[in-house]
This record gives sequence, C-alpha cells and structure tokens, in this order.
Amino acid sequence: MIEPHGGRLVKRVADERLREEAGELEKVEIDRERALDVENIGLGIYSPLDGFMCSEDFESVLWERRLSNGLSWTIPIVLDLNLQEGESYALTHRGTIVGIMEVEEVYRFDRREYARCVFGTEDTEHPGVRRTMEMGEVLAGGRVWFVEFADKRFDDHFFPPEVTREIFRKWDYVVAFQTRNAPHVGHEYVQKSAMMAVEAYTGGSVGLFINPVIGRKKKGDFRDEAIIKAYQVLIENYYRRENTFLGIWKTEMRYAGPREAVLHAIVRQNFGATHFIVGRDHAGVGNFYGPYDAHEMLKEHDDLKIKPLFFKEFHFCERCGVISKSLCPHDAREFSGTYVRKCLLEGIECVFIRDEVLEAIAEMENPFVGEEGF
Repeated sequence: MIEPHGGRLVKRVADERLREEAGELEKVEIDRERALDVENIGLGIYSPLDGFMCSEDFESVLWERRLSNGLSWTIPIVLDLNLQEGESYALTHRGTIVGIMEVEEVYRFDRREYARCVFGTEDTEHPGVRRTMEMGEVLAGGRVWFVEFADKRFDDHFFPPEVTREIFRKWDYVVAFQTRNAPHVGHEYVQKSAMMAVEAYTGGSVGLFINPVIGRKKKGDFRDEAIIKAYQVLIENYYRRENTFLGIWKTEMRYAGPREAVLHAIVRQNFGATHFIVGRDHAGVGNFYGPYDAHEMLKEHDDLKIKPLFFKEFHFCERCGVISKSLCPHDAREFSGTYVRKCLLEGIECVFIRDEVLEAIAEMENPFVGEEGF
C-alpha cells in the first residue's frame, strides 16, 4: 500500500471528552468551505497537515510550494479569522460544532500577494482571485480536531482515507481520476486508457477511483447532484463494477491550475491511489494557464509517491471515435463544455455523451450551478 504524503495518515477526530468540552468553548462561525477544510484535516485527507497553517508554513507554501519541513504543498490551507492566540474555540457551521481549534498564531497577510503566488494573477475575473479578495486580512493558525460533518447530503458516497485504503488493498494499483464535471466519452476514454496502460506496464491488477470534487464551484459548472448521478449511470452501464470505485471528495474548487493539480495528487495519494490522471489544463479556468502547466509543475514535485499519468489533448472523430489528434488523419471535433450544456438545455442529441448519461442529467430540473456559484 502506498504511504500517505509525509509517511503518516493524520487522524484528528475528537473523542467524547473533547466533544463535551467543545460545548463549553467560545463558538466561532465559519463558512462551508472552511468547515470542509476542518473535515479534510481531521480525517487525514490533507495529511500531513494537522491544522490551519501558521505563518512559517504559509510563507513557505506561497514562495517555495513546500511546507517549512520541505514536503511538497502548493495551496495554503488557512482560516481568515482574527482570533486570540493561545485560546481554543469551537468552530461552528450553521450552528453545529464542526471542529475545535487551538490557536497558536494570528498573523496578517497580503491578499494581492497571495493571489499572485497561488493563481498567478490579480485579475478578479479569475474566480479564485475574486474569492481571495473577499477574505479577511488576518489569518489564524493552529491545530484542529474534527467533530461533525458540515454537509451530510452525499455521505453515502464519501469514504475517508482509512476506509478507501482498506478497499483498495484488493488491487495492486489504483488509478485516480479527478473531476468537477459530468462525464463525456472523452473522460471514459482517458480513464480506461490509463487503466490499460498501468496494467500493461505493471502486469498487476488495477482499480479505478473516480473521485469527484463536491463543493462550491463557479457559475455554469455541473451541480454536485448531476455529477454523482451521471457517474452512477455510466458505471452501471459501461464499467466493470469489480474494479471501479466512486467516492467523493468534499472541497471547493480553487481553479488554481498547476498548483491545484499538485494538491489534487497529494490528496489522492492520501486516499491510497498509486496513479493520478492529469489532463489538459487541469483545475484551470478561462485562459489563465497554459494547457500543460500542471504537467510541468508536477514533474518538479518528485517527493510525491503517487505517479502522475499525463494525457495531452484528445478529440472526437466521427470515424475513429475518441482519439489523440496526433493519431487521427480526419477533421476531429474538440470536446466542448459549451456544446454539452447547449445539448442538455435544448434537448438535442450529443455525440459526446452516452445516451443513458444524457437522459439522467436531462431529467434534472437544473443540472448547472447558478448565481450561488462564484
């Protein structure tokens, strides 16, 4: 079994005594995204982190893309609240205690500097930059304990690392696929091609871990419900169930391109995957990143145990099917999210999506994120 990032799976789940003590602490309300960070820290998804970052780790991640101990880490995990150093707080979301925080340090940060380092731009057209500019100017760092889930809507599809690692023991290798979209035939091609490549190279048994991001997304992205429903239908009709596993990861999309790709790889290593699919413009948005920037950055973080599987651009050909452009002599069509949305909204046939998947999504009243997105 592949080891967690840093060599140890963090587990910071409050016991009964801590839960009782939490009721006596000063309560501080946090938003859903920070509540999910508490969950991801406490359950080991963010191993080796054991809390929100203090300034030393924060600065190191911004400028070096590593924690202060030298381990790769590319996205600051921070809490923008002005709390009291040395105090403990009950972190609440919508009135429910979701975590306990022991505040070690409170420090200021420059939001524009943060945006430049993490997103490579200060342009507020970038949803991650826009979100950053809404943050407070003071951060609180310190260890946390996970108490309760902030969002239980999709708990039937959520499995923490200590569970997935046991499930994955039945395979020699596990290929992880990150997605924030409902699947089209291009995604299916990449997933199955990756499995075949690992099987051919290693000769071992290979499982597929489809791991959608469930959380806040930008306007126009698929809703969480649509993503899960679409993959359930696809797996039921076109995948071998004995080597396919669907499990969600609850977090917000940051759209940080190459930096986020590294974080995504770390998280999948913590879940127990041995290989991670990285396609064109991974975790990108608009034209803020080059198509293969994520590939190049992942090559620089060779302390990760998980092996990235780099896929370049592929297209749809009426004669060849899904194919790499370098192998197809015909005029192929690019996969277009805009075209997929048009097909769904207007009820027209879409050659990019399996009929069963299209029908499942079309049954939903509104499969796309609206004004609540960012």
